[in-house]
Amino acid sequence: MSIQQQNERGGMLAALFVRRPVLAMVINALILVAGLAAFLGVEVRELPSVEQPVLSISTSFTGAAAETVDREITAKIEGAVARVQGVASISSRSSNGNSRVTLAFNDGTDLDTATSDVRDALSRTGRNLPDGADDPVIFKADADAQAAIRLAVTSDTLSIAEMSDLVDNVVAERLAAVEGVADVQIYGTRQTAFEVDIDQAKLASLGLSVVDVRNALSTMAFDAPAGSINGANQNISVRAVADVNTPAEFEDLTIKGNTRLGDVASVVFDAAASSTGLRSDGSPGIGLGIVRQAQSNMIEISRGVEAAVETLNEILPEGVHVKISSDESVFIDGALHEVEIALGVALLVVSGIIYLFLLDWRATLIPALSMPIALLGAVAGIYVMGFSLNILTLLALVLATGLVVDDAIVVLENIVRRRSMGAGNRAAAVLGTQEVFFAVIATTLTLVAVFVPLSFLSGQTGRLFREFGFTLAMAVLVSSIVALTLGPMLASRLLKSGDDAKHHGGGPLGSIGRWLGGLYRATLHQALNNPLVVLLVAALFAGASYLVFTQLRQEITPREDRAQINLRVSAPSTVSLDFVRSQMQRVEDLLQPFVKSGEVTSIFVISGFGNGGFLGLRLAPWDERSRSQAEIVADINRLLPQVPGVRASIFQSNSLGIRGGGSGLQFAVVGDNYGSLADTAQTIATKLEENPAFGNVDVNYDTTQPQLTLTIDRARAAALGIDINGLATTMQAMIDGADIGDVFINDTSYTVRMLSTKNPVNDPHDLENLFIKTGDGRYVPMSTIANVVESPIAPTLGREEQRRAVTVTASLDGLALGDAYQQALTIARPLLPEGMAIIPLAEAKTIGEANNGLLITFGFAIVIILLVLAAQFESIWSAVIVMVTVPFGVAAAIYALFLTGGSLNIYSQIGLVLVVGIMAKNGILIVEFANQLRDRGLPVRQAVEEAANIRLRPVMMTMIATILGGVPLVLAKGLVRKRGRLLVG
Repeated sequence: MSIQQQNERGGMLAALFVRRPVLAMVINALILVAGLAAFLGVEVRELPSVEQPVLSISTSFTGAAAETVDREITAKIEGAVARVQGVASISSRSSNGNSRVTLAFNDGTDLDTATSDVRDALSRTGRNLPDGADDPVIFKADADAQAAIRLAVTSDTLSIAEMSDLVDNVVAERLAAVEGVADVQIYGTRQTAFEVDIDQAKLASLGLSVVDVRNALSTMAFDAPAGSINGANQNISVRAVADVNTPAEFEDLTIKGNTRLGDVASVVFDAAASSTGLRSDGSPGIGLGIVRQAQSNMIEISRGVEAAVETLNEILPEGVHVKISSDESVFIDGALHEVEIALGVALLVVSGIIYLFLLDWRATLIPALSMPIALLGAVAGIYVMGFSLNILTLLALVLATGLVVDDAIVVLENIVRRRSMGAGNRAAAVLGTQEVFFAVIATTLTLVAVFVPLSFLSGQTGRLFREFGFTLAMAVLVSSIVALTLGPMLASRLLKSGDDAKHHGGGPLGSIGRWLGGLYRATLHQALNNPLVVLLVAALFAGASYLVFTQLRQEITPREDRAQINLRVSAPSTVSLDFVRSQMQRVEDLLQPFVKSGEVTSIFVISGFGNGGFLGLRLAPWDERSRSQAEIVADINRLLPQVPGVRASIFQSNSLGIRGGGSGLQFAVVGDNYGSLADTAQTIATKLEENPAFGNVDVNYDTTQPQLTLTIDRARAAALGIDINGLATTMQAMIDGADIGDVFINDTSYTVRMLSTKNPVNDPHDLENLFIKTGDGRYVPMSTIANVVESPIAPTLGREEQRRAVTVTASLDGLALGDAYQQALTIARPLLPEGMAIIPLAEAKTIGEANNGLLITFGFAIVIILLVLAAQFESIWSAVIVMVTVPFGVAAAIYALFLTGGSLNIYSQIGLVLVVGIMAKNGILIVEFANQLRDRGLPVRQAVEEAANIRLRPVMMTMIATILGGVPLVLAKGLVRKRGRLLVG
């Protein structure tokens, strides 16, 4: 079908709605109602569901060294689950007594199905795990995930022990029941327990061993069914109970003969020592961290937690307070509000631009009404597709304000032009719409062809921009419907005769417009007279942009101001909790000036978290502070080296939910031997530190934890009749204490712990002097059958992709992530021995996937647009002419990024794709009209010149409306400003 035939059909359509205005109003009212209904029911969240499906497997092996856990548990679990369908990557950490394996699955994997498959795989390998290892536990969350919400429980009336029971039995259970919560972390508790303190000297003098004590305690929770008595008229069940509920009852237990537990040990019922401590704004208390499930809605979780906290504060004892110390959803709500404001401002700005061009409020009213209808129609599409109203879809709606008005502007401007040529209202509405019908359809299909390929991007980037691309495409489609139905109908009734002169200028603004139009006409004439000069300048302009493109910084996302700073403090694994607390206090004191200045509103401190501690700083809202988060972070980084004995580093959460993200550049050196990997990683780190662009460089492998290895002489032990199977129990009880079971008092479970404080084991000589019982009843020191060797070990061992790995982390002082990774590779590759390799982690891994996927999509978008245009124009050459303008628009966007200090990231890359559609749209308006003029008999040169001059005003109106429609995003605060600025570009 030719362009003329399509335009004629467009004229018939316009005539229909001019004759039947109620039909046009009903169609648009239905779109409006559907959009409003969808707006009330659509899900609200920060971002689309972009997180990769993740499962974590935790396995405890009490007392086992990290190397043992790595070899006997982690490696076996990895081998078992690697064959599960959909597994994309495997990471693991092995530490003393614990194994954590994290599985990341491919896009679209159902987490419930994956959990079942993993559970089946683990059940088959369970018998291969060593004796003493607990069954693996599966969590629907990243084991390394940070808490999204942190709470503090404080009290003026209760002790820490009493609060601990309250938190464990009431607070934590209530919070864990909130939908979407994967885990509730608890810090700073002191659990009440029974402690059996054994006197080794008394035990040995009576000819008994620790094994005898343990056997005696095995019946402490005796509770067994003993059958039932069947009478003539009733049945009575029989239950045998021998409860032990008090220290006195424990001490009265018989060990052997007439010897009772109280003869060789003392039993107390008290709060055990805590391994962590918490301070919230200077007050001691108990902390809780809410870890959300993968693919869950943060806003819904936050609302559930807030409701739970409100309920808890009503039912908890007087004097106990639960407060939220940090909540990521606060940023989300603020960001969504900023985008909503930007959307409203954009509507006003675009309407103002249209008025300045037309100088007629009646004419301005037509596109002003079209914008909200088209945007609400896009919201209806979001709801129907099961998408959410999030920052990206709202950003798409803000950008769409300049695009959805384009069709209405093109239709209206041509109707006004026809009016100025003497046509009546209705005739102008029909003829004006008919003349641009093809252009409207072609530009709409072109823009859709640009945005739809974004929905087919693979990986995390594809999930992120699927909803963004669809929202823009839906908004543009609805805008064309509104422009072709509501536009001509309103124009035929709102425009008045006698106002035509105003439409084309009047007053100072009209004079300026005519002068600029004349300048363009003269410039265009000279350009057409000198085509070779134009082509040469254009080629140089586009070619030079490639050199600028190679100089752009590369990163996955721009720096985010989330009003939340997190500090991780690492201490040697040998230091005490008291030392960690004192150093954490010093760090907290250093941060007090930020509190006094009002930039920091709350400090949440956990001591004993890992090998050090954690500090969470909540910043004041963006409009209440003059400095950005990055500037505050820079100041804090300068202060942290003042604290000796610990290493403090800042990590900031990322909006994309990239596991391990927020800590700068991360990569792993993988191979077969941890020692060699650590040496190589340290060499690489030393080289990186020589580069001033890299900040703190840390190797996640240290051998600061000493280990005593007892090498037992089996032959000597057998000659003395010593059963080595009982040695582990004896040593663990005497050295560190051992949990041997639980007892119930009313409805509460309390741990029973066996330890020895009379003769504490403080050094290797004490370990050698532990007495063990021989077969003939004598007691000999441990040194009789074993040698003790002291050696340093790593407290934590890691694996990536089922290979042993040592992680290197570097903070970036102004260096973009992509550039940093390339520089690190250049430094590291010559230093790698044979058999070792570098694997990017966190954002460094994602950035490569995003760049490759977007490059492919960019190419597909151009090909699709070319094909769509060729089909519309029925001419390959017309499509090629339109597409020739695209490289120059992209080049201009690259220059803009470079001059404004922007970077090449997923947002700016989407902005570049957006430029392709805008440039193609403007080209269509001119080429399509030039073809119409040629069909009317004008020569090519005259047709081109006339088309460019006549379509100058709608092109300028749509361009300025699109640009200024995005200005509110640039003026927004916080993270929204970063994203919006890069998208607007």
